[in-house]
Amino acid sequence: MLRTLLFAATLLAATQAQAALVDVDLVDRDTGQWLPETPFRGDIWVAGAPGHRYAVRLTNTSGERVLVVLSVDGVNAVTGQTARPSQAGYVLEPWQSTEIAGWRKSMDDVAQFVFTDLPDSYAARTGRPRNVGVVGIAVFQEARPVTYYEYDAPPPIANGMARDEAAPAAAAPAQSRAKSAAESSVQRQQPQRLGTGHGAREWSRVERTDFVRATRSPTQVTQLRYDDYNALVSIGVYPRPRPPYWHDTPRAFPSGFVADPPGG
Repeated sequence: MLRTLLFAATLLAATQAQAALVDVDLVDRDTGQWLPETPFRGDIWVAGAPGHRYAVRLTNTSGERVLVVLSVDGVNAVTGQTARPSQAGYVLEPWQSTEIAGWRKSMDDVAQFVFTDLPDSYAARTGRPRNVGVVGIAVFQEARPVTYYEYDAPPPIANGMARDEAAPAAAAPAQSRAKSAAESSVQRQQPQRLGTGHGAREWSRVERTDFVRATRSPTQVTQLRYDDYNALVSIGVYPRPRPPYWHDTPRAFPSGFVADPPGG
């Protein structure tokens, strides 16, 4: 029994170590700041600013090519389909970082990701509001990876080129974990406020490339949840700010003892 438990623990540790092939972050394009991530009840939360443009930054932490299927509000950011891991995505070269700034409209341009009110989000406007507030990735390794020995350490890459997948393979959808009763109750009390809108068009050139997936199911599934700051305060992600204390207002019990009046 002990050997079995030790083996299971070792296998779990190895699986978790392999899972972090791609880091995902959100970047506020209007301020240039990476948005802080806060763990809360099993999810990772990010506060978005309504009206601000944002990008999804993907970083390949491995020495092999990987395929990243990007879902924003439950919608595939490349094809516009209701997102599934089996669909088209972006291929990242070894150690490559890139920022996906919008919904792909063609090989040459995207419609910007913009934090907006939920009814104005692209998912809601296309009749799919159920999964608004989540940015997720499904990562696949390549069946015949090419090792790039010249990369001894991750080199800095600016404006890395992301590429579309040419021939998507069939894969089973990733299964989401069931939420606890407390989390479900919180979500019922505080509905989602913020979504991702279909913003202005901008140039963003990509190319097609072949990619054969090593497995039918993704090696890694990661998601970030987001909403505006006030909504995250309401559900407890951030502490409620203390009200300002104005010293110029009358107080019934000022500190100190009775002093002699002026003049004795």
